[in-house]
Amino acid sequence: MYKALTNATIFTGNETITGKSLLLKDDRIESIIEPATLPECAEIIDCSDNFISAGLIDLQIAGGGGYLFSASPDSEALRAITEAITISGTTGFLIAIPTNSSEVYSEVIRVVRENPHPAILGLHIEGPFISPLRRGAHIKEFIKPPTLKDVKALIDEGKGVVKMLTMAPELCNPEIIKFLNDNGIVVAAGHSNATFREAVQGFGWGIRTTTHLFNAMSQLHHRDPGLPGAVFQSPDVFASIIADGIHVDYSMVSIAKKLLNDRLFLISDAVEENHRETYMHIRKEDRFTLPDGTLSGSALTMMKAVENCVRNVSIPLEEALRMASLYPAKVMGISDRGRIESGCRADLVVFDDEFNVQKVCLNGSMI
Repeated sequence: MYKALTNATIFTGNETITGKSLLLKDDRIESIIEPATLPECAEIIDCSDNFISAGLIDLQIAGGGGYLFSASPDSEALRAITEAITISGTTGFLIAIPTNSSEVYSEVIRVVRENPHPAILGLHIEGPFISPLRRGAHIKEFIKPPTLKDVKALIDEGKGVVKMLTMAPELCNPEIIKFLNDNGIVVAAGHSNATFREAVQGFGWGIRTTTHLFNAMSQLHHRDPGLPGAVFQSPDVFASIIADGIHVDYSMVSIAKKLLNDRLFLISDAVEENHRETYMHIRKEDRFTLPDGTLSGSALTMMKAVENCVRNVSIPLEEALRMASLYPAKVMGISDRGRIESGCRADLVVFDDEFNVQKVCLNGSMI
């Protein structure tokens, strides 16, 4: 079945196209063509002079729709979270699970495995192999140093579900990183007190990206550039960043963008209000905190992060969209998402010039 999205400016990930229509066939992008050549049988979807982008991809979001997944690891919560995330324009995401008990890890793995959804890419396990010195809002009692035995047990149980693991590189060894890479796990450096040399060494072992740049990590310093400096100096390493102006000042987002260029990508690191279990998040006007006031997560959507980059960091719209779609897809090695090209999956977001989401197409279906 054909669908045709008309009357829109199309951001493909490589170029900006006007005056054309976007033709979909079933769950795939067919082509970008002249409106006069559309198949007669195509369902016409008028986009009202708005913008079309590839659906956004969030590699770190912990909750939504009234639920924090690690506190409510069940199918009802997963459905509510997924619905809230997808209608905001994010058509692919990793659910982030903070440092937790083995029982929670087992339950979230089971629920995600038993409830597949085209928007759910899998789990991002953030911990427990992190530095207690840079734990941020993570619970100290669950943090532990990595052993190959423990890492293997987690990955074996989460096979096909766990897709990213955040670890402190100063606690790792090359055998652990090689095992994770060999099993298709994207390894991220984060919640780390690594020196510059320790971080560079970890990247040399195969750590591919960095979790929420500048937050919960050793700081950039003129005597030891720390983990941020190691990212800047490692040309094949990516970094995620929380562009809410709270976790990271917009001037630092700008500096990081200039240094990292297409290696910097956006995440929301959004949580949800939660007053039970281990992670209690209190909703403030523009953020979430623990009961003691510790900053614990953002209130961002990915589209809001794009808007913030455009309005507050002077990043061109086309590039801000790539930071929220194409670059995260590259991090995960996903070749058919994050851009609008023939053969790619029909995951799309339509939004207006005020960054309000108007329509979402997920896997070829309007939702």
